[in-house]
Amino acid sequence: MTARTLLVATDFSETAEAAADWALEIAKGRGRRIHLVHVLTLPPPRPHYAPAPADLQNALRDAATQQLAAEAERLAGRGVEMETILEVGVPSQTLVRVAEELDSALLVIGTRGLSGLSHLLLGSTAERVVQHAHCPVLTIHPDDAGKHRNLTTVLVPTDFSTDARKAIHTAHRLLEHLDAARLVLLHAFNLPVEYTAYGPIPTSVSYLEDAGIEAEQQLDKIADELEEREGLKVETLAREGYPPEVICEQAEEQKADLIVMGTHGRSGLAHLLLGSTAERVVQKAPCPVMTVRCEED
Repeated sequence: MTARTLLVATDFSETAEAAADWALEIAKGRGRRIHLVHVLTLPPPRPHYAPAPADLQNALRDAATQQLAAEAERLAGRGVEMETILEVGVPSQTLVRVAEELDSALLVIGTRGLSGLSHLLLGSTAERVVQHAHCPVLTIHPDDAGKHRNLTTVLVPTDFSTDARKAIHTAHRLLEHLDAARLVLLHAFNLPVEYTAYGPIPTSVSYLEDAGIEAEQQLDKIADELEEREGLKVETLAREGYPPEVICEQAEEQKADLIVMGTHGRSGLAHLLLGSTAERVVQKAPCPVMTVRCEED
């Protein structure tokens, strides 16, 4: 990651505070500036029989400005330059636009805001940002609060697609200044669910064994390239099972500080879809998740 800015979205919720703390941990020592942004959504016009107070919009702006300043003050003094931005509009669209205008290296956002929803839902601000942002997006869960730390173990799921390869290099750039960092490459494979309805098939065992062997060979090849060219400590894992579950289980088992993955893989889908591996991992992962999409999208 070059010396560009980190954009941190806040709605002043506890999860947004956790997102800002994680952003500071990543920004420290990298000479990066943080832009703390809040997007104010103004209430819709009232019916003529219940007009809104004339100064309501100004009052909302003033209140949002004060809270934004208070959050910036909470984060001050940690060795990172910081600026605040107050915008008005649709949060997801505005965040994507501002990230692009600032050429942000990373956009950090919580998965649960003031609505109190327990997980990422279709149409939520976080999901739409993950779908459409051109820069990598770091999603922080409510349970990640208070756990911001140095990144020592990063899990990178790969299906050997272009998105996955870009995610690997993004993870490397995060770890390149750390001496004891581990990058764990994981490939999860299973028999497509369409075939399980037919019951046990004799050749399915050999299919899975062959898939595992082929995956290990490809993982080893990538690891050798990274270790030779980048000087990074790389470990590899090939596991059979439903990919989102395998990824979350391995993140727990490997004590991963972060998961870095592409938003879509070999299916060639142009955006994140309900039920996709990336979306399910963002919802259920035991640690923050950074999603990376290819520029061609």
